[in-house]
Amino acid sequence: MSALLEIDGVAKDYRALRPLRIRHLTIAPGESAAVLGFDRVAAEVLVNLVTGAALPDAGSIRVFGRATSAIADADDWLATVDRFGIVSERAVVLEELSVIQNLAMAFSLEIEPPSDDVRTRAAALAVEVGLPDSAGDRRLSDLDAASRLRVRVARALALAPALLLLEHASAGLSEADAPEAGRWIRAVAARRGAGVLAATADELFARAVADRVLTLEPASGRLRERGWRRWFRG
Repeated sequence: MSALLEIDGVAKDYRALRPLRIRHLTIAPGESAAVLGFDRVAAEVLVNLVTGAALPDAGSIRVFGRATSAIADADDWLATVDRFGIVSERAVVLEELSVIQNLAMAFSLEIEPPSDDVRTRAAALAVEVGLPDSAGDRRLSDLDAASRLRVRVARALALAPALLLLEHASAGLSEADAPEAGRWIRAVAARRGAGVLAATADELFARAVADRVLTLEPASGRLRERGWRRWFRG
């Protein structure tokens, strides 16, 4: 089976101190990896490169067995993006709408109120990410940071993605909440057979969410594996 993601010799200038460089990264189906060493801007650049929203200045990126440079047009790109679940503060949610309405937007624009079918699908997503039944009709603005992350992950799961992209997902969580978030996200992805790529500055979250924790060396683009697991890889 083809890798979900293959990055080789990539460089992208984004007007920072140095270009974003990644020498090599592969994520297999169902695998989870977290990369430390990205600030918020660099994480956004990475997500844009992986989804094909931007092209690298050098090197190649293949997603689902296909080079992002081969994406032909807007319709082709949208079809590709639908195979990702993106968890990011940049993803649009509406603070004054309820949890169910925010989740329903993944399926329909008719959310006031959503149809019975759409509400059922939205409620199932809420249950899957561990939100209590009582949260469904609460406004998003009334939720704490940990519950808001659950809503964002649920939205990202709506179209059954093959690869979850987490862009500083634990930002705003407490030191206690971050590892717990990593554990349940990892469990949800595993149940679905989805891969995970997390760009983060939070090592506790990274270790909880991923099979592999890598640290980016910005000058070279090398990804250095952290932890005991590296000694047991063939």
